[in-house]
Amino acid sequence: MSFGSCATAELSRFIAGGASARRTCYKPSQCTIRSTGDRFLPLQRPIAENQSILSVSRDRFVAAAEAGKGLTYKDAGVDIDAGSELVRRIAKMAPGIGGFGGLFPLGDSYLVAGTDGVGTKVMLAFETGIHDTIGIDLVAMSVNDIVTSGAKPLFFLDYFATGHLDVDIAEQVIKGIVDGCQQSDCVLLGGETAEMPGLYKEGEYDLSGCAVGIVKKDSVINGKNIVPGDVLIGLPSSGVHSNGFSLVRRVLAQSGLSLKDKLPGGDVTIAEALMAPTVIYVKQVLDLVSKGGVKGMAHITGGGFTENIPRVFPEGLGALIYKDSWEIPTLFKWLQEAGKIEDAEMRRTFNMGIGMVLVVSPETSNKILEDKDNTEKFYRIGEVTSNKGMIFS
Repeated sequence: MSFGSCATAELSRFIAGGASARRTCYKPSQCTIRSTGDRFLPLQRPIAENQSILSVSRDRFVAAAEAGKGLTYKDAGVDIDAGSELVRRIAKMAPGIGGFGGLFPLGDSYLVAGTDGVGTKVMLAFETGIHDTIGIDLVAMSVNDIVTSGAKPLFFLDYFATGHLDVDIAEQVIKGIVDGCQQSDCVLLGGETAEMPGLYKEGEYDLSGCAVGIVKKDSVINGKNIVPGDVLIGLPSSGVHSNGFSLVRRVLAQSGLSLKDKLPGGDVTIAEALMAPTVIYVKQVLDLVSKGGVKGMAHITGGGFTENIPRVFPEGLGALIYKDSWEIPTLFKWLQEAGKIEDAEMRRTFNMGIGMVLVVSPETSNKILEDKDNTEKFYRIGEVTSNKGMIFS
């Protein structure tokens, strides 16, 4: 098995593979040779997470709008249920998959691996010409996943694919990846550049990446000790992050506004709001973990609140979310209003302003929320319940 396999993985199912036309190592002396058909080994529990660059015909989109229906992720071409079904089928072939990161035993520790892409956010990068932050998004999607196990990221590898290599644009993308690695305190160990004429339109590219971290076996955070009454602490997001952009683009088209227009109710352009890089929570989370009391963590990506938070709970437990415990960012309010999106669909698609959720004991929550030395914002957004499912009240 090689940790150099970073082919695009639209589902966080930890199965990747593919061929490439050209290989590039940024640090040749340290790079791992890529092999195809790699399999990431057992995770923790089933997932229902999907990130896709599928498109949908405009006719179907317009028909939904004219009928007065609120837009859904499925209308935009992304079927979360289909993604969940695929993961279920894969689990039959590779039992044990399903957590935010794959754990591989190594002495008294585990290596924790994760792989992801940035979905159709790259399409906004093409339209806006903003290429120097999409790499931060790429790193964030993987390192935020593996840190949920309490793992410290060690290194990152990227995959950059395009039809015709524009060196200047590629350099900007890699600069963002370097920035993301610095924020994560990990090393950009190597990567791959694939130039494949005819596969991509002029000026387009796609990205994927994988991160590997390490955690002591006796320090793994896996949610097993979570009990009813434990508290959910939310860490703010910077915006949409890197999920839900197929729906975002449909809302934008329906709204009649352009990326250059000012965000209604905001003080930035729509482009600036949407392209804000994903928050990298690594240092913040590991600092909290080092103080003790963190029982579980959920990275709020594809599947939003509804799909991701329950993934860290023992069987039979659920959550009560306090709807008014944090201020929903203006961007999400505009998306919901412009797209006439129902509350349940918003919660299942977007992070709604909370990018990472920690499950802690009531005592630990008090320490976190009352610590005057904390410069970061934290919100008590809910509690664990003995009833399976998610309730928003």
